[in-house]
Amino acid sequence: MASDGKFAAVDLSIFKELKKLSGERIRQARKALDVTQLELATEMGGSLRSYRQIETGAPGTRLEDHLIASLRLGAPTGHIAFPILFAGQRMRFPRQLIHGDLASIERTCIEAISEAVIAGLKQDLSPEW
Repeated sequence: MASDGKFAAVDLSIFKELKKLSGERIRQARKALDVTQLELATEMGGSLRSYRQIETGAPGTRLEDHLIASLRLGAPTGHIAFPILFAGQRMRFPRQLIHGDLASIERTCIEAISEAVIAGLKQDLSPEW
């Protein structure tokens, strides 16, 4: 957080915890699919060493790499996406959500976005008589 007032005050503390949790979820998903670390690292276009850092939740790992690993495994990504949305709105992410199953919340958000897009399209395509 900046002290000179030029930058937004945002709570980023959740991201350290998020990387550890994400790494664990990725490891579980990979093992459930009987995929080796080397196979997934290769699929992601990275090294085995950098992939292992993702699974351990090392602070220096990029959230983008966590997303790519999750997506390659067909695993949900809400535990990564929702804290980012909250931070973007300068809201504190409720930590209890990060440990829960976010699949139903993900679907509800996607449905709400879809409904809003469809409503907008209907309005745009409606004739003005």
